[in-house]
Amino acid sequence: MNTAWLRWHVLEDPEAVAHAVARRILRAAERAQEDRGRFRIVLAGGTTPRRTYQILARAQSDWSRWAVYFGDERCLPREHPERNSRMAAEAWLDHVPIPATHIHPIPAELGPLEAAHRYAAVVAQAVPFDLVLLGVGEDGHTASLFPGQEHDPEEWVHAVFDAPKPPPERVTLSVRALSAAHEAHALVTGPSKCGAVHRWRTGEDLPIARVRSHTGLDAWLDRAADACGYTAHPSTESPGSERS
Repeated sequence: MNTAWLRWHVLEDPEAVAHAVARRILRAAERAQEDRGRFRIVLAGGTTPRRTYQILARAQSDWSRWAVYFGDERCLPREHPERNSRMAAEAWLDHVPIPATHIHPIPAELGPLEAAHRYAAVVAQAVPFDLVLLGVGEDGHTASLFPGQEHDPEEWVHAVFDAPKPPPERVTLSVRALSAAHEAHALVTGPSKCGAVHRWRTGEDLPIARVRSHTGLDAWLDRAADACGYTAHPSTESPGSERS
């Protein structure tokens, strides 16, 4: 699948992807702060974005004008090591001076329904986001939007009770919310993701395929993730120029 709104960038390895995406985030922050006075970003969870967050922890920015939101969260205690908010804090947010009141974790410890209700009010006041960061699972899920599950398309935030990955109870931003952004970037690395990438490229109706920002979506792949049935199409940006 090759559409104008979906742009593929294939880099050599996960490290190159992490540096490229970190650089794009910092550029977007600078533009948003100049144009709108603040930068509102939605973070992806899981393991793939951790390296990007570690790079951002060493970067220079006007952190006082950042506002941080989360694409999804597991319904676990607030300090549980498998919380997405905990991973982001350890890799990045605890190391930069973003005001605590500018960081908006999903209160998933309250359970799916209450947390979704409360976070929907937060999201409604924040959209449009400046940048949404996404991951992609082996089944094509993004955030906690899983194949075969249906939600009210008008909701900003969904309560999830039967996720196919543990824990089953989660809270996730909707396609509507994830698409309400000036730009969106998906990080996809490793050979385990190449099947999902192939299905995405060939037009299967995966959750990740439903998300697009106001300017489309940039998919950042390493060569291993791009290896299933497609010839790699190198990024239009030099990998070397993306190192920071």
